[in-house]
Amino acid sequence: MISGILRNRRAQLFLLLAPGIGYLLMFFGGPLVSALIGSVRQEDGSFTLMFYERIFTRPSMIRGLTTSIYYGVMPVIVSLVVSVPLALLIRKNFPGRKLFSGLYKLPMAVPGIIVGLMVIVVFERGGFLDRLVAPLGLQLPHLVRDDWGIGVILASVWKQVPFMTLIITSAFAAIPEDIRYASRTLGASRLKTFVFVDVPLAMPGITAAILLTFIGSMGSYAIPDIVGPPTARPLSVLMVQDFNQGHFNQVYAIGMVLSLFAIGVLLFYYSLTSRIGPGQNRGDAA
Repeated sequence: MISGILRNRRAQLFLLLAPGIGYLLMFFGGPLVSALIGSVRQEDGSFTLMFYERIFTRPSMIRGLTTSIYYGVMPVIVSLVVSVPLALLIRKNFPGRKLFSGLYKLPMAVPGIIVGLMVIVVFERGGFLDRLVAPLGLQLPHLVRDDWGIGVILASVWKQVPFMTLIITSAFAAIPEDIRYASRTLGASRLKTFVFVDVPLAMPGITAAILLTFIGSMGSYAIPDIVGPPTARPLSVLMVQDFNQGHFNQVYAIGMVLSLFAIGVLLFYYSLTSRIGPGQNRGDAA
């Protein structure tokens, strides 16, 4: 009797999970396996790791990998510095709050290629800001196609801040006000309450925002291609260049490296959140 009930529950669970699992296998697992096979197979069908070797031995590829990581990390740092205060501001009541809450999300609807062109128009030498400060005898530093990729970082931050702010705002909003009141009642200042209560409780949401922003910035193609320096091209740009030249095996290998890097960051995220999540707290209490 009991075994029959358990079998029925397992069958029901399998039927409930089947659509989601099937979708992942078809639209994620299938292309990933196909790319993996294409990255290790030559035209004659023989096995090779040559295309991966090129990524980690060719100077342009190594520079592309480090540039991709750089374009992933720097926008996250700058976006986080902007998004946390912005999320705290949105929680306050002030005149025009609803209008502001709608306007700050507009960059999410703007394509990356448009953002790159906007950066060129505004920050390029001879652009809008440069001409604006010219009567004062000032000149903007080189911000577009510069060696440090400042134009890429500016464009990525402008694009990613609303997305990160939206997630962090939701994370802070999910914290019960009673916890904050209890902290203040016990003598903690607003700053200490924020640092030792709000931030730890919102950390799963904050780390999720960091993860998604990092993956999006690292894999971006349009912005680095338009406003990035020509001497240091990220792997995403090199990948498209190889695709246009018909080097499909190399495209698969680059795609696999980027995917494995993203999966590694995702696993690190799950490891981190499991340590700071409710389950860990229960384990510590035990």
